Amino acid sequence: MKPNHFVDAKAHGYRTFARCLPVLILFSLLWTGRATGEAELPLPEQMVGREFSYTVQRGDSLISIGARFGVGAGLLAANNKLLPSAFLKLGQQLRIDNRHIVPNISTDGIVINIPQRMLFYFKEGRLLRSFPVGLGRPDWPTPTGPFKIVAKEENPTWDVPKSIQEEMRREGKVVRTCVPPGPDNPLGKHWLGLSIGGYGIHGTNIPASIYQFQTHGCIRAHPDDIAALFNEVSPGTAGLLVYRRLMIANVDGKIYLEIHRDIYKKQPDVAVVFEDLLKELNLDSLIDRKLAQDIIGSQDGIAHEIGVKKIK
Repeated sequence: MKPNHFVDAKAHGYRTFARCLPVLILFSLLWTGRATGEAELPLPEQMVGREFSYTVQRGDSLISIGARFGVGAGLLAANNKLLPSAFLKLGQQLRIDNRHIVPNISTDGIVINIPQRMLFYFKEGRLLRSFPVGLGRPDWPTPTGPFKIVAKEENPTWDVPKSIQEEMRREGKVVRTCVPPGPDNPLGKHWLGLSIGGYGIHGTNIPASIYQFQTHGCIRAHPDDIAALFNEVSPGTAGLLVYRRLMIANVDGKIYLEIHRDIYKKQPDVAVVFEDLLKELNLDSLIDRKLAQDIIGSQDGIAHEIGVKKIK
């Protein structure tokens, strides 16, 4: 029997991986660019994503396109003057804006910002990979904190945790205790076990579920993205799961603001945080107040320029 694989499982009550070793990297706080206990770092200075035109392919939907590119289906519909329930036509052109602020970190590793639903992988001081992920639903949230990669497995078997078996039973579904490798396995073809017992970064057999909060706590990635990351990390690779709704960046002298919804109800006072940051960072005279307030109101999860002057 292969070791258990706890896809989307709560940490307590299941197999615990080896106790998390001290993580020897310090990640900056995403909204201030400051590392805890360390000297102040500059604001984030890098973004991923872009504004571009996409040609609809066979089988595409607003949900599946949003999942692949890291943009909400509702926002994708609004930006293209479509109803959220709209059916797409083969060859149809869509405007996509999937810009996201890249967090500052002091050294290498993986950082996953839960409200942002984005994973970033840094090595030798450079951003090697960034991609959208699916995370825990509000009643079964993904935890925060440092971790290490402690296990790697291709074509894993999923031994279904008792809590998920109980959920299957309550919902009247067939209760499965073990799912072998194959197209029905929700782990997909790659599993990266975390030192946070029971959790992992893994593939999926439902790619359209990425960039949503639908899992039982694990980090779900597109099969192509997890395959690439799987080949680049090794046991001992450090990482951090954080919860940061509001981020401000200085990209080429331009100020950008990105705000996400408070899916786990942890940071309700985003407008207050924003005002405090403007004062702390001395940015008040450099931004367009109306643009900023519109972004605070929409919380659409995309990085928008709010500066009226360049930062020298």
